[in-house]
Amino acid sequence: MLHIDDLCVVRGQGAQAHHVCLPQLTLRPGQVVAVTGESGCGKSTLLEAIGLLLRPASVGRFELHDEKKLDVAKLINTNQQAELADIRSRHLGFVLQNGGLLPFLSVQDNIRLPCQLLGMVPDNAMLSRVIDALKLGPLLSKHPAQLSFGERQRTAFARAILHRPGLVLADEPTAALDPHNAQQLFSLFIDLVVQEGMMALVVCHDWPLVQRFNLPCLVARPDSGASDQSGAQARRGIHFVL
Repeated sequence: MLHIDDLCVVRGQGAQAHHVCLPQLTLRPGQVVAVTGESGCGKSTLLEAIGLLLRPASVGRFELHDEKKLDVAKLINTNQQAELADIRSRHLGFVLQNGGLLPFLSVQDNIRLPCQLLGMVPDNAMLSRVIDALKLGPLLSKHPAQLSFGERQRTAFARAILHRPGLVLADEPTAALDPHNAQQLFSLFIDLVVQEGMMALVVCHDWPLVQRFNLPCLVARPDSGASDQSGAQARRGIHFVL
């Protein structure tokens, strides 16, 4: 499970500061949640903070329950970078907008890379399931430059989940796909996350796609700010609410 309370990221300084805040989020195994909002509101920023790629200005609670409870907030607040990097590599999976594949590795080697870096032997049964589900069998010996965008994204999904992370974070993975391929990829991804008992947060600008799969949404709500008792203007920014 994932529990987050009062996470806030600040971009910029002074009057130009923009706050991206997550008051509360709980995810359970098999749950997929879409992160939605207008362009530039902070969706990717929020994902980077949850993915431990960006240090938040503050966080009250951040717990990831995998084989044991991981107190991520404590590690963030005490700046334990080595421990955070270990959690990021072992317990999180990432799917970037452009796939993020290494061009000099084959599809098969790209998929196996996280396991290799962790010193893990890939689960061959899961590897076969993922390859079959994502229809990657004919592509295993190819390199990223030989793939279509959709094929690269399917490979990126496989790479993100083969080491069985507790949480998968995907940043607009279908943004450059046509509606048919976007729907197909989304369906395959959701099925795999549910079947393997993972959790997923997916930044998505395609509202019809989110509605089609009836996903719960973290929605960006603007906070216009308010004056405190001293008359000073409170922070302005975005809150993400489920």
